[in-house]
Amino acid sequence: MHKVCCAISYNKDMAEVTIYSTPTCGYCAMAKDFLQEHGVEFTEIDVSVDQQKAQEMVEKTGQMGVPVIIINKDGKEEILVGFDQVQLTNLLDL
Repeated sequence: MHKVCCAISYNKDMAEVTIYSTPTCGYCAMAKDFLQEHGVEFTEIDVSVDQQKAQEMVEKTGQMGVPVIIINKDGKEEILVGFDQVQLTNLLDL
């Protein structure tokens, strides 16, 4: 598990963001780049090496596809499967 942080400051209620990904997933890379470009701190979970976290992801989403982005904000958990820039922008108030 890797914590990634950027120089740009993101301060919109500081959502907790977790991304389930694999090293070979192009959409995962796009999602992580998008978050970094907007200064959003996130925790990355590589499900190709962490089977327990992979199972956790499947239990949350019902599927094996990555990326899965979990946003915890204001006491609510939002789950995005895939990279949807518009939805991420809206959920994170970017």
